Amino acid sequence: MTPKIVVTVAAPVDTVWNALRDKEKIRHWHGWEYEGAEGGLDDEINQIYFTDVVEDGTTLTLGNGDVFAVEPIEGGARITLTRAPLGADPDWDAYYDDVTEGWITFLHQLRFALERHPGEPRHTLFYSGTAPIAGLGIPKQPTGAPYELELFGQRLKGEVWYTSDHQTGLTVDAWGNGLLILSYILPGGQKPDGASMAILSAYGDTDRDELHARWQSGWDQLG
Repeated sequence: MTPKIVVTVAAPVDTVWNALRDKEKIRHWHGWEYEGAEGGLDDEINQIYFTDVVEDGTTLTLGNGDVFAVEPIEGGARITLTRAPLGADPDWDAYYDDVTEGWITFLHQLRFALERHPGEPRHTLFYSGTAPIAGLGIPKQPTGAPYELELFGQRLKGEVWYTSDHQTGLTVDAWGNGLLILSYILPGGQKPDGASMAILSAYGDTDRDELHARWQSGWDQLG
């Protein structure tokens, strides 16, 4: 069955659609900041959202066949992302599940940007590896539940933003009402060692360098 990811946003359809079509606004939620030989985040945005894409009203078909549909609902808008069928792009078949997980992350980052920080730039940090992160004390609570968590020497509190099979999103008061997304996939199949990931989105005057030093040290100690 072709995966579908559905996220509702407390914002008008036009606002949500604009967040999918304005390059600067896409930077507020897609992925994370990085530089690289191929141009980093800006080139990634251009490749995904503006190369070989088709717009039809508030439906956007990407070059790889993934389809965004934005529709009005009471109190806001619904975004439905329908993945292209497995096999539509053989070069990417090995990464199909990874891309699906990425879209889950990014759509919840989109909702967070529009509902909590409309028009506001973020600072992001990204960490990945294979270490199990269950021992970090990630709260197993429903969406909207408050939490407090000691993590890498900092007391974090906020609310559970979302949960999925492999991911937990937490708002973080100490990061200017930021967002922490943690993901872990058990060993097996194409990931014999498992896979873990963290994306930190911070706002305002949060000290990004201090945050990175704290997290890099803690992440390295996880193994």
